[in-house]
Amino acid sequence: MAAEKGDIQCELCGREVQQVSRHHLVPREEGGRYGATAELCQPCHSTLHLTFTNRELAVLYNTIPALQQAEPLQKYLKWVKGKRLERISNRRGRNRKR
Repeated sequence: MAAEKGDIQCELCGREVQQVSRHHLVPREEGGRYGATAELCQPCHSTLHLTFTNRELAVLYNTIPALQQAEPLQKYLKWVKGKRLERISNRRGRNRKR
């Protein structure tokens, strides 16, 4: 699931990172099992799933440009572009919208 090839680029934030993972642009639970995917760094991937429900990802934010323009992600994207971090703690259980 995770790709490791030295420095590679996250498709969402554009940062050079050591490792990326596959994000289904339409979540598997919403019928996207065989659909388009994007290679994202762990902080971006975790943030997407913390910020949006699977339904919102499937209907409203199912492309990289839509995610990059999503208002709820603007503060995060601006913040993360200047960071060198590879991982953030996964807080999926807290305050998640359903």
